[in-house]
Amino acid sequence: MSHPQGIGRRNLLRAGGALALGAAAVPLLPDTSRAAPDRPRPRTRITDLGPAVEQFALMSGLLVGDTVYIGSRNLEPTGLIGFHLPTRKVVSRTRLGTGHSVQALAVDPTGRHLYAGVLAKADEGRPNLFRWDLSTPDQPAVGVGRTGDRDIRALTVAPDGVVFAVGGIPGKAPALWEYDPATGTVTDRGVPDPKATLARAVAATTTTVFFGAGSVLSGGGDASRASLFAFDRAAGTFTDVTPPELETDPSMREVAVLGDRLVVSTSASTEFAKFAVLDPADPTSYRVTRTDSKVIKKLAQGGDRIYFAAEGGLRSFAPATGTVTRVAYEGPDLGEIWGLDHTGGTLAVVSGFGLVAEIGLADGTCTVTDLGAAGAPVAAQTAMGIAADRRHVYVGGNNVLARHDLRTGKVVNLRAPGEAKDAELLDGALYTGQYSSQGMWTYHPAKDEQPHRLAEFPAEQNRPLDLCYDTVNRLFLVGVQSDTEGGGSLWTYAPRTGRQSVRINPIDADQLVRAVATLGGVAYLGGDNPTPRGPRGTVVALAPVSGKELWRVDLPLATGVAALATRGRHLYGLTRGGGFFVVDLTARRVIHTADLRGLCPGFAAMTTSRDTVYAVSDTTVFRFHPRTFAVTTVVAGINGGWYSGPHVNSDADGRLYTLRGRNLVRIEDRP
Repeated sequence: MSHPQGIGRRNLLRAGGALALGAAAVPLLPDTSRAAPDRPRPRTRITDLGPAVEQFALMSGLLVGDTVYIGSRNLEPTGLIGFHLPTRKVVSRTRLGTGHSVQALAVDPTGRHLYAGVLAKADEGRPNLFRWDLSTPDQPAVGVGRTGDRDIRALTVAPDGVVFAVGGIPGKAPALWEYDPATGTVTDRGVPDPKATLARAVAATTTTVFFGAGSVLSGGGDASRASLFAFDRAAGTFTDVTPPELETDPSMREVAVLGDRLVVSTSASTEFAKFAVLDPADPTSYRVTRTDSKVIKKLAQGGDRIYFAAEGGLRSFAPATGTVTRVAYEGPDLGEIWGLDHTGGTLAVVSGFGLVAEIGLADGTCTVTDLGAAGAPVAAQTAMGIAADRRHVYVGGNNVLARHDLRTGKVVNLRAPGEAKDAELLDGALYTGQYSSQGMWTYHPAKDEQPHRLAEFPAEQNRPLDLCYDTVNRLFLVGVQSDTEGGGSLWTYAPRTGRQSVRINPIDADQLVRAVATLGGVAYLGGDNPTPRGPRGTVVALAPVSGKELWRVDLPLATGVAALATRGRHLYGLTRGGGFFVVDLTARRVIHTADLRGLCPGFAAMTTSRDTVYAVSDTTVFRFHPRTFAVTTVVAGINGGWYSGPHVNSDADGRLYTLRGRNLVRIEDRP
């Protein structure tokens, strides 16, 4: 049958993720990449289409006086801005430069010094803790310290001015870090939970620091669940004070000292998130409230109520009665919320859509300011999924989908909460897999003003990685990772009927589904195992309608699958370690391997275009000979500005779309 426009030429999609790569378990064929040309061939034409995604992306917000301070996300350089509520203008800014995002903000008791903690892709050997003197905002923030954990996810300042930081680094349990401004020293105060993978919550009193952790990333197996520890500042010891009712959730999301209360909240997966109100002097005295939300974050006290952000909007919590109610207002959906404060009967809300909303609690009025229009620096950010047809190219970013009109050159930013980790176009309509726990979204430029949710899936199956369309069964297939529970799933969705299904752990309990391809009505799943046990990567052939496994092959390689593509009777694949393999779908065995680490040092994506399989790595676009499987460089030094692994897509005419730096490029290659 004929392929739908914008879909049939590829039958697969690519992957994303963030695990380290290993060497092959068995010898691979020699690295053929060194013989490949290092410049585009004469028959290869590259067209630069400009920045892929431009916006002021943000990841934190904190009200100090009458100014909201906001940290950037996936922009270069990292920085902070000050948004003045009375004038609704950006009145100050400073550059940090280190890392890629600013998730943690805290102010000292005087209101003078703002501290900021950054996230980074790798240890840069520079400070990750900064201080900005708000009395002289024209002077830049200065780096004051560096924690041993690469990422700072949360900060707090004790009443005596001492700063505490928590966060993490892959493969290491998070510690509590202390910065003393009097001495300028950073001290490791220890690891309270050796099985935790990440800490995102911290609060302090004069005597005690409360440390909230869990495993919202790299969960499953023996990784810990939500945990709360009290650190005695005088004795230097930790005590586990986790309410048992909270331990069923994967992570502690917020910890705050509000008046004479310690308020903590969780991030949930298989259940709903919970509140606990504790006595800071006696944490064994507490009260737990269950909510109808999967996450509770950004706690703000106003009068006798505590306001918070959930995945479905704003809520208020009455500690006296334990009741939770929705905050009603006349205004737009604010999506992912990164800052929430109460001031004079108004909520100041920092939205991931690049907005600040001021919501009057008495009358529900809402005033929204676009930060870019107010003076925030708009720049190209690192990108995620990509989809293309003859008319449009869509590129995913943080809380945004950039629509590029290939006829006019016009770019429009569309709002979509979270991150479009992967995307496809079918008959002019866009379909995405949205992280985290957002399910599938869709948008048609002729019918929709903005993207909207199409289908929900189990919240613990939170990270869609790869999406493709099965033309035989008329199904979208989505490979998924469960960050909190381990393993993953295969989603299916039929756009004509709305029927959907989810197959939990279709490979095994440890392997996530990092890649999915389709041919002849069969789904091919590429597994990736982040645990130390079991096969590193397995290819499973599955009937997507019935869910029946047809066959499987454990790959003779030491790292899991990064990407898959089909051509003829062959399934092509790349691993996270730069291994290349070909499976004969008739014989159901691996018939070819090669070591491509010279071209593909990590994650990769693949697509089939003009009867040729192409791939992109972090550095290079390359293709494979259809008979010998030899590799040829198409574009060297592409160095795409991707956040969570490279992507490539092609239109019905076989033109490839990917990133060079942070710009969208079209590649026309004629082998």
